[in-house]
Parts: sequence; structure tokens; C-alpha cells
Amino acid sequence: MYKIIGADQKQYGPVSADEIRQWITEGRINAQTLLQADGQSDWRPLSSFPEFANVAQPIPSGVPLSASAPAADGQNRVSGPATGLMVVGILCVLASILGLVSNLFGLGMGAAGAQRGNMPPQFEQYAQMMSGGLGIALNVIGLAMAGFFIFASTKMRKLESYGMVMTATILSMLPCTSSCCCVGLPVGIWVLVVLMKPEVKSAFR
Repeated sequence: MYKIIGADQKQYGPVSADEIRQWITEGRINAQTLLQADGQSDWRPLSSFPEFANVAQPIPSGVPLSASAPAADGQNRVSGPATGLMVVGILCVLASILGLVSNLFGLGMGAAGAQRGNMPPQFEQYAQMMSGGLGIALNVIGLAMAGFFIFASTKMRKLESYGMVMTATILSMLPCTSSCCCVGLPVGIWVLVVLMKPEVKSAFR
């Protein structure tokens, strides 16, 4: 495995030797690109590695190195999970709006239980607590959290704000912060698995 220094002087990787060879043939990196092999502390030009001697050709000075390959690969990897996180946010928006309407017009769980009179006492007490002002406040918070999830999904798609995306993903999995945790939990696990991959993490800026 290898790490590279792109034209923006940022570090990318680790990537495999096969990926390095592919990027060389595509013209994304070249003989002057700085590489660091696993287990080594020094950075050397790609042309000094014997394993790439058959594909690495020097280029005229003045041609910039390309760092687009790691970023493009990272965007491909996060596209699906970012869409999933956005779907969770949209579902939470709809659930929060429905909850707000129900509480504002007296259609919440407490009102339903009072009309039917068939709720166990402990559930009826909980339903009354979740209705009215407290229910409205919780749905407003849920609406704000849903907006946060959607915003984080757009940042993830752009490979920006890694810490914020991680925070939003974890919050989307918690029942106390997400009204759609039944969907947020599997999607959140998927997003976290992708975000923890070194090649994805290094692609964020």
C-alpha cells in the first residue's frame, strides 16, 4: 500500500499498487508524484520505485500533478450513503410535520387515548405527556435535526466537513434525536462503515 502527495500538497491514500498503475496510465499521477510505501518514513518520486518503472514515464516540467483521482474515488464511494442519509432526513421532516399538525389540532396520542378510553393507564399517561406543548417542542427539535441530516448529506456528497457528517450520522441512529430511527439505524451503520474507510476519510477536505 502507498500514500501520495497531490498537487494541492495534501496526502491521499493508502492505495494499492494496482490503483497507482491505473492512475499512471490515466495520466492522473506521474513519475514526479511523491509516494510513501507502507513501513517507510521517507517520501520519494514515483519513478524511484522499481515496481512502477515500466509504467512511470517522466513528463515535461510545468505539467501539474493531478490529485483528482482520490477525490473522484471518494465521491463514488459516498454517493449511495449520502443519498441514504438524505432520505432519512426527508422522512424525519415528514414525520415531524405530521407530529406538529397532530399536536396543534389536538389529534395527538393523548387526544386519541382520551376519546377511545381503551389505553392502559401507564400508556395513557405517556401519551398525555407527549401531546400538547411538549409534543410540539419535540417535533420542532425533530424538524431541526432532520434539516441537519439533510445538510450533512450534501456535505458528505461534496467530501466536506468529515466531523459534522459523522456527528449527523450518529444522531440519525438515536431514537431520542431521530423520529425515523428505524430507518436511520441501518442507514447510519452503512454510512459509518463507508466513512471509516481510510481512502474515504483521506478524500475529505
